Amino acid sequence: MLSKISGDDDETRRPLPVSGMLAAAATLGVGLAVLITLTLVGWIAAPRGALGAGLPGVFRTAAQIWLAAHHAGFSWPGGQLGLLPLGLMVLPAVLLYRAARWMARDADLRLRLPARLPKNSPKEQANARRRAQLVLVAQAGISLAAPYALLAGLIALVARNEITQPFIGEALLSHFVLAFLAGMLATARTIGSWRSMLRLLPERVRAVTVGTAVAVALLLVAGLVLVLVAVVVNFGQVRELTNALAPGFVGGLLLLLVQGLYLLNAVIWGMSYIAGPGFAVGTGTLVAPTGVQLGYVPTLPLLGALPESGPAPALMMAVIALPFAAGAAAGVVVVRIAPSPSYEAAPLWGFVTGVTTGLAAGLLAALSGGPIGGARLAAVGPSPWEVALSVCLEVGVAAGISAGLANWWLLYQGARGRGPIARKLNSARKAGAVIAKAASKVGLAEPEGKALPGHWMDATEADTQPIPVIRDDWQDEHASAAAESLSQTGSRRAEPPRQPRRDIVDESDDRGGHVIYLDPYAWDRDD
Repeated sequence: MLSKISGDDDETRRPLPVSGMLAAAATLGVGLAVLITLTLVGWIAAPRGALGAGLPGVFRTAAQIWLAAHHAGFSWPGGQLGLLPLGLMVLPAVLLYRAARWMARDADLRLRLPARLPKNSPKEQANARRRAQLVLVAQAGISLAAPYALLAGLIALVARNEITQPFIGEALLSHFVLAFLAGMLATARTIGSWRSMLRLLPERVRAVTVGTAVAVALLLVAGLVLVLVAVVVNFGQVRELTNALAPGFVGGLLLLLVQGLYLLNAVIWGMSYIAGPGFAVGTGTLVAPTGVQLGYVPTLPLLGALPESGPAPALMMAVIALPFAAGAAAGVVVVRIAPSPSYEAAPLWGFVTGVTTGLAAGLLAALSGGPIGGARLAAVGPSPWEVALSVCLEVGVAAGISAGLANWWLLYQGARGRGPIARKLNSARKAGAVIAKAASKVGLAEPEGKALPGHWMDATEADTQPIPVIRDDWQDEHASAAAESLSQTGSRRAEPPRQPRRDIVDESDDRGGHVIYLDPYAWDRDD
């Protein structure tokens, strides 16, 4: 009955592309419904035609916000709009992840292994299964991303008006990348736990990935702390800018929401400040640990936390040590996950972690900045290549040194029988001893430490067994049997029975009732 039910369930499962198309359409529908509702509330609260004429203008505004949530820029008569809030990406990311989980449960996700699997090596079989799982995860990501990007192109065409023109190329690319990542993560999570998701990657790739994530997370935490400290120190200026706008109650809530959505951008700018290159708030401006040069700043209360123009305090130069600390932590993590058997390889993998961290930091810097129109505000945010180069060198050097030292310490501890490697080996030995002891109690194995008696001539000098004592009542059974056989055949004259021999040695080794008779002095006799 169970097999019949499971078979029916397998037959009702949809193909993966069909489930991906349904998940993509559902994500767009739910996301646009949420944004249209919020936009309609804002239109009712401020009915001044700012959102367009009537409901069509509300829908176009919601569609433009949806495109901006995927980091797709716009062009208008005064220039371009590329400085988009990264916090707005949370809405489509969450919706895509939930839709991808539904797709993984609804679709026919069968792990299709190669027709010929290696049968001799378990490691090769595990690698073949891992590759098949990665192919399945990639197929699921493409099945969700392809229709999602096509539907986004239609949304970009609908959202166009006389003022704002969405970049259709950016819309297609951003929607595809975000949906592909969400689909891959959701499908991998369906296969196993979060830790097993990393197990899909090879050991070295997994170590570099985790090390990069640790370094980037530490840099972002340091940037968040820097932003919060700047807001607290310059809170008076932030409050003055808020009062100058006079947004009112509803406007104040919307202003607070906008600043919250731009908080992640500010955190990345703080990370760029810590890395050294800093960031710009317009052409010809710079905010860095070496000094601050500002001009006209947009009237956004969050920008009131910027320091005043002039040389930075000497104490601010200490923040440059934070990327080195993040690199040191990342190098230790890389070695803990995948220690190297040689001393030369560990620093190289640590520096590779620094390179990947620099690339990730450069990508975040590119996403966090962008133009706001033209003229002076055409360059806002950090420079991606400067941030990538600085983070690569700072984190890479520190990660290489810490990885080399940590790997040397692990090898040294392992050679002395200590450390995590030695503890694993000792645990394995103890577990083997416990299993052997339990097996000996139930009769599955011979207990250790109990030597069996052996032949005294075969033993070494240290293991010599006591020489058996010759007993008087032993008889030569072989000679008696031979005499009896001859008397029965009649081929020879019966010989009188021999006297019992006193030179027979008894060796009962196996204690199983079998007695072995041996004459060690037979070579000295003629008969």
